[in-house]
Amino acid sequence: MTKQFITIAGNIGAGKSTLVSLLTERNGWEPVFEAVSENPYLADFYQDMPRWSFQSQVFFLSRRLRQHHDLLQQSNSIIQDRSVYEDAEIFARNLYRQGHMSARDWHCYYELYQTMATLLRPPHLVIYLRTAVPTLRQRIIQRGRDYEQNISDDYLHQLNELYEAWIDGFTLSPVLTIETDNLDYVQYADHLDQIWQKILHRLQGRDVLTL
Repeated sequence: MTKQFITIAGNIGAGKSTLVSLLTERNGWEPVFEAVSENPYLADFYQDMPRWSFQSQVFFLSRRLRQHHDLLQQSNSIIQDRSVYEDAEIFARNLYRQGHMSARDWHCYYELYQTMATLLRPPHLVIYLRTAVPTLRQRIIQRGRDYEQNISDDYLHQLNELYEAWIDGFTLSPVLTIETDNLDYVQYADHLDQIWQKILHRLQGRDVLTL
């Protein structure tokens, strides 16, 4: 198989990083996790979201765009944890919907994102991990990150709505939707096998749209 670029999309707690790790262990591809550069606006953002949301999101966008560009230069096949598209279409859009970003800032930010995104080669495949809020909540509790424990179910539901709208209209790459509520690819190797076979079929152009 020629070099492939896959990105895994999904809500907080959907299991993106875990699936990236397991798939790369299985097939020897290169894992690409979220950029960890410290956002210099983050502390200000949490103190005053309407004042600092634009600056914070532009910083995140710039780092995601750089990561996307850099990974395209690699020679190995790649599986990426979260796409550049989600920063804008899900998280920044939700700030705007909640009133934490002004209409002027949102339109400026979104125009910048659209312009930059057209310059990047899209992935060969986007895998969307569709996950209900109760499952997200359970996984967030299990992994025990302190800063995630106060995330409300309403917020997760809002993000799920935006994910569904985004993936429904996404046309830059083929999409494989995986229903994760009844899958446990950590405990059961056959669940991981099912996912990998669907990925191979989708990359080969077969119409496997949902697992």
